[in-house]
Amino acid sequence: MRYKVSHRTTYSYDEDVSDSLGIAYLVPRVLPWQRLIGYDLVIDPPASDRSDDLDYYGNTATYFQVTTPHRELDILATSEVEVDTPMYDQSRLGVPWETAVPADRPDVADAWSAQDFALASALADHTVEAHEYAALSLTPGRELGEAVTDLMHRINADFTYDKTATTVTTTIDDIFDKRAGVCQDFAHLTLACLRTHGLAARYVSGYLATTPPPGKAHVVGADATHAWPAVWVPDGGWLAVDPTNDQWVNDRYVTVAWGRDYADVPPVKGVIFTEAKKSALKVEVDVATLR
Repeated sequence: MRYKVSHRTTYSYDEDVSDSLGIAYLVPRVLPWQRLIGYDLVIDPPASDRSDDLDYYGNTATYFQVTTPHRELDILATSEVEVDTPMYDQSRLGVPWETAVPADRPDVADAWSAQDFALASALADHTVEAHEYAALSLTPGRELGEAVTDLMHRINADFTYDKTATTVTTTIDDIFDKRAGVCQDFAHLTLACLRTHGLAARYVSGYLATTPPPGKAHVVGADATHAWPAVWVPDGGWLAVDPTNDQWVNDRYVTVAWGRDYADVPPVKGVIFTEAKKSALKVEVDVATLR
């Protein structure tokens, strides 16, 4: 599938901002199943300084500074990508899940780098409740792919999608308490569940192409950023699953960046110098199918 992605972030303030410094993770990754055809980023007012760099995890991070006084900052990223459905070696997914603990697999070349994703992070803490919840899926000797898929099914069934239930700083305890959240929360919950059993799982940010209801036209800007987890498979890459939609990631998903949790790869973050007392944030995302 080929997609054109438009991601617009607009900040508004009630007083002038004299200096704005930011980091953006908006460039889709180049992967075996994903090709970046084109990319453009327009910042208004124009940035006085801007550069791209690869972070520790290989994501493209765009650093920028806007020194023109402004009450509105508009950041528009557009990209065109081709995506295939990721393919997995079923024999690698069929191993007992216990054999996929990177700390116990020095014989696998990338186990050392995967271990970073087995550690607790600020938004995916290792809680007792997460460990116990995951244990119902990670039964002794169960196949890795089957166990992870079962955990995905259970999270989808047990937790309600509710945009009003959580924030970007919601903890694992909060998610269990409310039994509700959004894609970011369900990704963090999956990470916590898997990591408490020693498995390596990373947070993936990107987009999901949506299909409008029958008879309805596609509405520009109706899509949103999306997030999902991916679990390390020894000698088999990473199995990406989507508990929000109860399915494995396929050719409708555009991968932008990954890290330990949301805090590593927010679409845009930064600091400003201003006397403003009020601000507003508006985000518009559109994923258009080209073919």
